[in-house]
Amino acid sequence: MKNECMGLINLDKKGNPNINILNYARPLASTPIAGRYRIIDFVLSNMVNSGMTNVGIYAKEKYRSLTDHLGSGKDWDLSRKKGGLYIFSPENTKHNNNYGFRSGDIYSILANIDYIERSTEEYILIAPGYMLCSMDYSEAIEHHKQSKNDITVIYKNIDNADEDFLGCMTLNIDSNGKVLNIGNNIGAFPRANISTETYIVRRTDFIRCIYKIASLGTYSYFEDYINRELPNIQVGAFEVKNYLKCINSIQSYAEASKEMLSKEVCCELFNSDRKIFTKDKSQAPTIYKKHANVENSFVATGCKIDGTVINSTIFRKVEIGKGSVLKNCVIMQNCKIEENVVLENVIFDKNISVCEGKVLKGDRDYPMVIEKNQKL
Repeated sequence: MKNECMGLINLDKKGNPNINILNYARPLASTPIAGRYRIIDFVLSNMVNSGMTNVGIYAKEKYRSLTDHLGSGKDWDLSRKKGGLYIFSPENTKHNNNYGFRSGDIYSILANIDYIERSTEEYILIAPGYMLCSMDYSEAIEHHKQSKNDITVIYKNIDNADEDFLGCMTLNIDSNGKVLNIGNNIGAFPRANISTETYIVRRTDFIRCIYKIASLGTYSYFEDYINRELPNIQVGAFEVKNYLKCINSIQSYAEASKEMLSKEVCCELFNSDRKIFTKDKSQAPTIYKKHANVENSFVATGCKIDGTVINSTIFRKVEIGKGSVLKNCVIMQNCKIEENVVLENVIFDKNISVCEGKVLKGDRDYPMVIEKNQKL
């Protein structure tokens, strides 16, 4: 399969999903998660682990943090002379000037479609940047080749759709694996086929499709095209059994952070056979001082812990003072928490300082979120 398929990570998604103030200055895909990663690391690592050496990321806006994190792609073995990692924006390109008044991923892709035209891979896999999953795409690509589908969409059948994946696309699939129609999960039923919004299509067909949609002006998003053209094209489905989480809200971000503390989910996401790559930031080991007490938590390197941490995720270079208690928290990089602070159900962005004796508590289902660079 190697070099038969190129990857495209689409960050311009319908509805502009985001995580509240955590995405004021960064795209959803570059939001920190799990102590040392960014959300995009998972889909990008999946592509690399599936043998893809040519990956393009179609950004929409606020992508400075994304380019800082990804750099040349060397941490994903994508800094190479042939293929490699490319990050595109729609501004100041020929097609953007022609269709600048239109929005949607169709026009973001069209703005830099010459990259896809110059590529030589036979197939293209298009995935979003906010689905958390560790999987090898090779089997899905082989299924697509054998099935003769025009498009194959990857999905997961779940039994908690009344509580999770709200707002995500659902698929109605017949016994032959053909997609009959596409809906939206409104939480009415527990059982549903949740689309991962990951599509496999022949590269030349995809190019023709983008040009056709743009010339007719009928759709703004690729999903809309698929949904409306279902009677005329062959769209198949490929099921995955892997852990899947859609990070499109503060609630889903908090839930994912808690779920990744469980041994079962952690072992599946960070499978040794499918390593999740990220930007290398080597730090000194964390120092656990005399009064440190850590239970069921992830603590990254470079921290100094002298308080109690329970069911929490602590990023790099965080300091927690004596007598402080943290429960069900996500504390991002370079935060400093003084002595006798109580934090419960809170999410801190980077570079936050909390003075001695402060008490902050959010709701278990709706955690308190503090914007970065604050002094409390």
